[in-house]
Amino acid sequence: MASDKVTACCKALIEKKLTITFVESASAGKMSYEFSTVFNSGKILIGGMVCYHSSMKEDLLHIPWGTIEKYSAESAEVTKLMAQNFYRYINSDICVALTGLTTPGGSERKGKPVGTIFIHIVFPDKEIAKRYEFKGSAESIIDQAIDVVADLILKEV
Repeated sequence: MASDKVTACCKALIEKKLTITFVESASAGKMSYEFSTVFNSGKILIGGMVCYHSSMKEDLLHIPWGTIEKYSAESAEVTKLMAQNFYRYINSDICVALTGLTTPGGSERKGKPVGTIFIHIVFPDKEIAKRYEFKGSAESIIDQAIDVVADLILKEV
């Protein structure tokens, strides 16, 4: 069941007749799922793509070769390109990209611990890029990030 924030976000999008897509890495489709559970979500949710492995980001989202090697798959730069490139090919009003570190074994290091999440949202007339550090289990980190996405969208629509 969607959180109150996701429900409020969906209701606002429905009211304003705005559509949304997601391109997800760390959340592995959970963001799309959460938005899909809200009543009448079919009026706003176009769909999404899970691009967990770097090869998917490069092959399907056309992240330039060397970009992930330079910045890491979990970075503001890659998240921005994911959002912009998916938005370019999918007809929706809003596109959300999310990458990050929910468990050890990625690009975590000092200053970029597990719990670091990158969000990039493309709106028709602007873009928002954010970096967060959440605490908790992998599922909790993802749930917190999804609520933040819902809040960011609500502030703009």
